[in-house]
Amino acid sequence: MKKILLISLIIIMAGWAIYQYIEGSGEEPSVEKNNEVEDVGLSIGQSAPDFKLTSLEGEETQLTKFRGKPVILNFWATWCPPCRAEMPDFQQLYESEDVEILAINLSESEQSEKTVQDFIEEYDLSFPILMDQDSAVTEMYKVQVFPTSFIIDSEGIIQFSARGAINYEIMQKELSKVE
Repeated sequence: MKKILLISLIIIMAGWAIYQYIEGSGEEPSVEKNNEVEDVGLSIGQSAPDFKLTSLEGEETQLTKFRGKPVILNFWATWCPPCRAEMPDFQQLYESEDVEILAINLSESEQSEKTVQDFIEEYDLSFPILMDQDSAVTEMYKVQVFPTSFIIDSEGIIQFSARGAINYEIMQKELSKVE
C-alpha cells in the first residue's frame, strides 16, 4: 500500500511539474539582463567563472575552451521533471543554432552513471554532458533550483540567466541577443 501511495505521489508531482512547464505558471523564470561588464561573477555582465569537468565519456572540458562561440550552461538532473521537459528543446537548439550547450549533471544526486547514460539515450542528446561529481561547479554557480541555465557570449560574459525551465522560444530569443 505504501508503495502504491509513493508511486502515485511521484506521478502526481511529475505531472504537475510538466503541466506548469507546458502551460506556464503565469510567471516568467527569474531573469537578469544587463550589458555592463564587470569582473568574474554570476551577475549579468560579469565574466563566467571558469571550470573543468569531465564528460560522461571521460573527456575533460574547460569552459574557456569555448571562447569565440556562445555557450549555454544548463544545470540539471535526471530526477528533475522540469529538466526532463526542457531537454528536447535544448537538443533542438543545439541542432539548429551555432551554440555550444554544456549540460552539467548534478552527478552526486544520481543513482548511477548508467541512469544518466540511459537518460541521454532516451532523449537522443548529442551535446556534451558534464559530470559534476562533487557539486563543485554547481556550488560555484550558486545553483539552488533545477534546472538553472546561463547564456554566455563569445567573450565569456554572462548575458542571461534563468532559474527554472526555459523553452525553445526563450532560448532562441535570448541567444539571438548574444554574439
